[in-house]
Amino acid sequence: MAKNHTRYIFSMGELKRKDNSIAFKNEKGNFYIPIQDTRELYCMNEVSFNTKFLDFIGKAGITLHLFNYHGNYSGTFYPKEQLISGDLSIKQALCYIENRLNIAKSIVQSIADNIYETLYHYFRHDKKDLKPTIDWLKTEPKRFLEKEITIEQIMFIEGQIWNRFYDSFKYFLPEDFLMNKRVKRPPNNPMNALVSFGNTLLYTKTISAIYTTHLNQAISFLHSPREGRFSLCLDISEAFKPVIVFKTIFDLVGRKQLQVEKHFDKSLNYALLNEEGKKIFIDAFETRINETFMHPKLKRKITYKHCLKLEGYKLIKYIVEKKEFVPFRLKDKM
Repeated sequence: MAKNHTRYIFSMGELKRKDNSIAFKNEKGNFYIPIQDTRELYCMNEVSFNTKFLDFIGKAGITLHLFNYHGNYSGTFYPKEQLISGDLSIKQALCYIENRLNIAKSIVQSIADNIYETLYHYFRHDKKDLKPTIDWLKTEPKRFLEKEITIEQIMFIEGQIWNRFYDSFKYFLPEDFLMNKRVKRPPNNPMNALVSFGNTLLYTKTISAIYTTHLNQAISFLHSPREGRFSLCLDISEAFKPVIVFKTIFDLVGRKQLQVEKHFDKSLNYALLNEEGKKIFIDAFETRINETFMHPKLKRKITYKHCLKLEGYKLIKYIVEKKEFVPFRLKDKM
């Protein structure tokens, strides 16, 4: 499955180099993927390869994202960093020490703004029960974030924003896809499965976008930097979740393109997409993230995927030049 320089592999098999192509071998035979038109490779099942293959795709500039049989994210291999900057890493770390709260507040405000715009669409289409939620989103996060508060309090208001968003699903989604509460590892119902899968896809896209900048993947601001994780992708992706992940989910569910009985694994209590469900979701997700719109400042059409990279550049401008960091806002493109 190929979408905009991205290739997806869903079956078990083996990846290796064959001349100047990627060869994938499974029980059905050999399949060849040209490297010239490939930038990302997603393995959505158990796949084997060797270091010779990694060296080949590394030199070709191809990022490899790995998922296990159950669809859980295992990790990412990306080529040797060409844009690494010790100077920027030092400034990024200093910015974390001196200005973490400002950046964290901006991210949380953008989450509230984009959820507001997402829900307002349904409010305008006669879902009037959403009014208390959108009224709260319009005023309360901003009022709270204007205060002198700690990172823990910022995270608390972020949690409140998401909880009110999840609670609003009952006003416009079918009963099969209500959330009850957010459960991540492992998901415990179809909606949690969709959210976890969609968020993970967005995280991997953001990792790839950050790789093309000079930013350090491990130094984040809203999410606490930890050992062994690329936490900056969590920060940058937050503003895009309502716009990309949830828009994809709402469209698929609303049009009945995803159905509980047909597209979820019954043996796992419908808490995991089956292969057909994953293909449907990925196709819609790729279509959404590659959708173009007129950028208000650049005055040209760009994709949401390209916007992820622009977020990185905006953060660099804040770190280096102290230019205000305003994460992506859906209302700015309307």
